Amino acid sequence: MKVYNVDNFAVLIGIDWADKKHDICEHPTHSEKYHYSVIEHKPKVLHEWAMDLKKRYPNQKIAVVCELQKGPLIYALTKYDHLTLFTVNPSTVAKYRKAFTPSGAKDDPSDALIEVEILSLHMDKLSVIEPESVAMRTLAQLVEYRRSLVQDGVDLSNKITTALKNYYPYVLELFEEKDTMIFCDFIEKWPSLSKLKRARKQTLLDFFNSHNSHYTDINNARITGIRDAMPLTEDEGVIVPNQMLVEVFIAEFRVLLKGIKQLDKAIKSIYKTQSDKVIFDSLPGAGPQLAPRLLVAFGNNRDRYHDASELQKYAGIAPVIERSGKQMWTHWRYSCPTFLRQTFVEWAGFSIRYSFWAKAYYEQQKSKGKPHNSIIRALAFKWIRIVFRCWKTNTPYDESKYLEALKRRGSPLLKFAINS
Repeated sequence: MKVYNVDNFAVLIGIDWADKKHDICEHPTHSEKYHYSVIEHKPKVLHEWAMDLKKRYPNQKIAVVCELQKGPLIYALTKYDHLTLFTVNPSTVAKYRKAFTPSGAKDDPSDALIEVEILSLHMDKLSVIEPESVAMRTLAQLVEYRRSLVQDGVDLSNKITTALKNYYPYVLELFEEKDTMIFCDFIEKWPSLSKLKRARKQTLLDFFNSHNSHYTDINNARITGIRDAMPLTEDEGVIVPNQMLVEVFIAEFRVLLKGIKQLDKAIKSIYKTQSDKVIFDSLPGAGPQLAPRLLVAFGNNRDRYHDASELQKYAGIAPVIERSGKQMWTHWRYSCPTFLRQTFVEWAGFSIRYSFWAKAYYEQQKSKGKPHNSIIRALAFKWIRIVFRCWKTNTPYDESKYLEALKRRGSPLLKFAINS
């Protein structure tokens, strides 16, 4: 990761952002002066401000620090080559303010000044926003949006399930998976047990067959079950409102499922054009959803991280060790990109099913009494180190080679796997 220092820049600028305006503190290097200003959050105003800086500091680099890593302001400023964008954690600014403002007063111009002071004193410790290629940035947004929509789908599915249990629980026995079009279509066609019981056998068979459910025994069992099903309640005061609620949820669920499918198509299209695809396709358990997320996690810029520990810390996978006197304790790293950490943790969990050594490691730690979540985070820590090596050398992961390396080192992990 490239290291910057204050002497590289003509001016240091702190921006305390807001929805409609931004407070700015401008501090020319090798000067004691600080200039404050406020600009509107409008594309034209931001452009004029950036070009004015270029005019006032020709052929010189300008350092800008903000509490954002992404968002409209960052998207607007990343296109200017004369600006180098640094990001500082909001909690860092808050703690700095608290240390020197005992009253607890918060003021936007003061926050901009604090950002400049942090930048001038600790520039080497701050992250620089270095945009990836257009394709990689597009993929990064898509995979994050998809994960968010999937979670929305889980939440919506739970709401549908709760409402159905109030008046129509039998339909939940017919479909194990709720995030499917057949489930949505079935509820939409027969939103209550009374309507379902009035359906003809052939109508039901045609429905199942049209949704690629061609198993005769299963379909006949469904029809028999429908005939014998008993309603939970016949109280219209319960059935009517819950049925209306379910119909609203189903309409929303259908749009959500179609949206996820569209995102999947776009992600696949971009992912297959990436040269590093072969590396992330080789990872055990990655699959079509997690492989693109892992690609985004590493990116294309191989100079971004000097070693695996930088990524482990940035992703929040590396634990934090604290000491005070004779005491020492380890805890979760609080400040990190949540989605990035989520990506590594989710993949580590899946890898147990597909990687021999990962499964052996999980069982080994479990036998020591370690909790599941701690084991998965530790496994993610190990995987980052392995994948980082593959990424740096442009080499696909090979499980057999890694097992051979463990064998040469006399790893106790293999001994545990053999003896267990």
